[in-house]
Amino acid sequence: MTTVWRRFSARQAGADEPEALYEGVPDHLDPFFRDWIVSALRRAELESTLALQLRLPSAFTLDRRGVAQALASAADADLLLDAIDATLFLLPKSQTLGFAYGRLLNELETILTDGGSALRIADDRRSLERRVDGTVREAVLVAQRSAASAPAGSASEHLREAWQAVYGRSPNPPAAYSLAIKAVEAAAHAVLEPNNARSTLGTMIRNLRDAPQNFRVAIDGSSGGDPGAVLGMLQMLWQGQTSRHGGQAPTRPETQEAAEMAVHLAAALVQWFTAGAVTRRT
Repeated sequence: MTTVWRRFSARQAGADEPEALYEGVPDHLDPFFRDWIVSALRRAELESTLALQLRLPSAFTLDRRGVAQALASAADADLLLDAIDATLFLLPKSQTLGFAYGRLLNELETILTDGGSALRIADDRRSLERRVDGTVREAVLVAQRSAASAPAGSASEHLREAWQAVYGRSPNPPAAYSLAIKAVEAAAHAVLEPNNARSTLGTMIRNLRDAPQNFRVAIDGSSGGDPGAVLGMLQMLWQGQTSRHGGQAPTRPETQEAAEMAVHLAAALVQWFTAGAVTRRT
């Protein structure tokens, strides 16, 4: 059964690929975004607060009741998306919305989904983030839940923040990469170096590399549970962060692609360590 509508002309032409998602503020979404920001700000009575949050110039704020309309007329697409993102952050603070809060969020999500936007409302409902495949997103959520129910320190929180840093409205790849490493450190600590209060991913890797016979993975296969593959993943994650330390050689910030890979790699490792797929041999 078809679950996503595709153009009749595309079906007739035999095109198999789904329509690509639209970045930014495409022409067909522009009026819907502008209508939503006007409605949301006026219903929530947040025009002055948003103007301060966005540091809007006086041209927008001379008439504070007209902030929403001024934003709706602005030619700057980035400013429009920043305004929507900031409004999502501010909406829970409104004292005037009542049941309209959920309706506003549903209206915006419908606009984003039906309009094919590359953006979605984040799971915490307080920001925009890039839309990714639902299966991928669910895998990260499973890892977060697994970490939250295990002795894994702040692994779940670090993983959540890493996801927001890499897929949020304003991606921060170096921060996302760093948080991904912290998530793995927190998740792996109880297995790899439980008695070392000052362990890092680097010391954990050394411990696993020097004594692999002390650990096993759930997939036995012909390797007898050898953790070599996990060691390789940990090393890839650790060695890929070139901006971690200064030195004589120049460092380079992690790219968006590297940060995305690091976050997904971290999600798999966090899940394995907290769900018992990587254990210490007894």
